Order: sequence, then C-alpha cells, then structure tokens
Amino acid sequence: MNILVLHGPNLNLLGTREPHIYGTMTLAEINARMEEWAAAHGVTLRIVQSNHEGALIDAIHETRGWADGILINPGALHIYGYALRDAIVAVNLPTVEVHISNTQAREEWRRVSVIAPVCRGVVLGFGWRSYLLGLEGLYILLQEGKRGG
Repeated sequence: MNILVLHGPNLNLLGTREPHIYGTMTLAEINARMEEWAAAHGVTLRIVQSNHEGALIDAIHETRGWADGILINPGALHIYGYALRDAIVAVNLPTVEVHISNTQAREEWRRVSVIAPVCRGVVLGFGWRSYLLGLEGLYILLQEGKRGG
C-alpha cells in the first residue's frame, strides 16, 4: 500500500511556530512517527512539504499509478485552495484531511474547508497525533476497499 503525505504552507516551521497552538514537535519528528507507523503496517509513504500550492498539486498529479491514497494537511490552503481541491478530484484517490489544531474552535475564517468536501474524512484537533489518526483511518478505508467492504 502506497500513501502520499502532503504538508502544506508553514508546516516546515512546526516545533517553533506558535507552539501553544501547534505544539513543539517538529515536522521531521512527525514524519519519523508516521514512517514508524507505516513500517509496522507494511505501508510505503511518500512525504512532501511545500509552501507553494503548485508544488503540492504536482505531487498529487504524480501519485497517478503509484499511490492508493492521500493524507493531506493543507494548512491555510484548506480555506481557499480550489486548485488543490481540483487536483484531489482529478486523481480520484481516497483522501483524508488532517489538521493539528481544531480549526472549528479557532477564528471564524478557518472554519470552512474547501478541501474537506472531496475527502473521505477529516481529523483535526489532536495535535501531531492527527496525522497518525488520519493514516489509520485511510489505511482502514483502503483495506476495506481491497476486500470490497
């Protein structure tokens, strides 16, 4: 099983960026935790972080023929990333959106995601663990799909 993991804008600053909201774990540490989980489940991850929507779209396009699903933390692009949304629709892979913070409990402008409606699920508010919960959910969806369930 192959999963593309996408980290959007500013997530490269995790660990130092607003630790009271995003915690102190770095992106490298989160990626290491996901790689540990993936190894234990026989999953291959391709992990991409970019501060540029076009680079994230390119990574999504490149999943065609390789990935079984996508895990994405679009960062603030969840608010206005219509081209990112269209790329997810275009590749037609099960996708799960994750956020470290509970965007529903923050500023009003953060509460509507243009990405969520084209995803199979959304996980938010569990800190860095949102990534592991999202991976687990996506893994279950993909396993059920292989079994026809």
